[in-house]
Amino acid sequence: MRQTETELARVLRTGPFHLALRTALSVRGLPLQRVQHHLAHRGVKLGVTSLSYWQQGARRPRRAESLRAVRALEEVLSLPADSLLRLLRDGGVPAEGDRPAGRSYRSLVEASGSVERLLAAMESPVDGGLHTVGHQERVRIGARRELAGRTSRHVVRAHRDGVDRYLAVHRGDPGCEPSRVVVRALENCRTGRVRWDREAGVLVAELLFDTRLRSGETYLFGYGFEDGTGGAGDEYVRGFTFGGGQYVLQVGFDEAALPVRCRRFAQASAGSARGSREDLTLTGRHRTVHLVEEGVRPGLIGIDWDWE
Repeated sequence: MRQTETELARVLRTGPFHLALRTALSVRGLPLQRVQHHLAHRGVKLGVTSLSYWQQGARRPRRAESLRAVRALEEVLSLPADSLLRLLRDGGVPAEGDRPAGRSYRSLVEASGSVERLLAAMESPVDGGLHTVGHQERVRIGARRELAGRTSRHVVRAHRDGVDRYLAVHRGDPGCEPSRVVVRALENCRTGRVRWDREAGVLVAELLFDTRLRSGETYLFGYGFEDGTGGAGDEYVRGFTFGGGQYVLQVGFDEAALPVRCRRFAQASAGSARGSREDLTLTGRHRTVHLVEEGVRPGLIGIDWDWE
């Protein structure tokens, strides 16, 4: 069903960009080929494939000529001036932010193909039909300096009718045996299908909601992974394919394995330098450090530490 002007006005305020563009196309009833034709009349050359990627969230306009095309799109779709461009500048808030999920920098890069294959096998769309409003994650590092487990409390908003599940991704450290990782559905969900790639140390778990969401509805659920099957690690990194809401990460250490130094960091992409460096103080009795990111942008956020 075609979406309404009210829905369009809301998503132009909240984002993300790809959802706003997709909603505008639906409300205006314009196929991509027709949009391409209108853009060409304005002297803007843009392929249907690029338009499709933009509305799916698979790619974001970044280059000068692409941003010029976005401004022309606002005219073609009769949208307020700067409404789509603003979402690109703001990073598109809120949006789904758990793919690719967290672990070490190296595993984020090495396991990306495996994650894509597992998600495709479970017929998952690019963003799962959900945007993250808030995500609190707790990571436990064990006495052997291993990733013992992690839990998440997640608040999401549906951007289409009928969404009733979420696919959570877990990556272990080198040596992880994903078949031995235990998935825990902790709050307002239950475990569905679970698939893994042993060589990559990756697991994808389907979390089934207690209800089907309507577009715009929010949902709170909790889940976790019990690991402890991999070797020693020295960082926890979460990748965000899309911009998102608030993200809180807490890392706790066993009293038998305390780091000498902890730092937070951010990266725009896997190949870029780490920035936003900040030392974190380990709390005394609870042996934890944390970071808070109020408005997540696409890229990488994490905490690393030194053992010696």
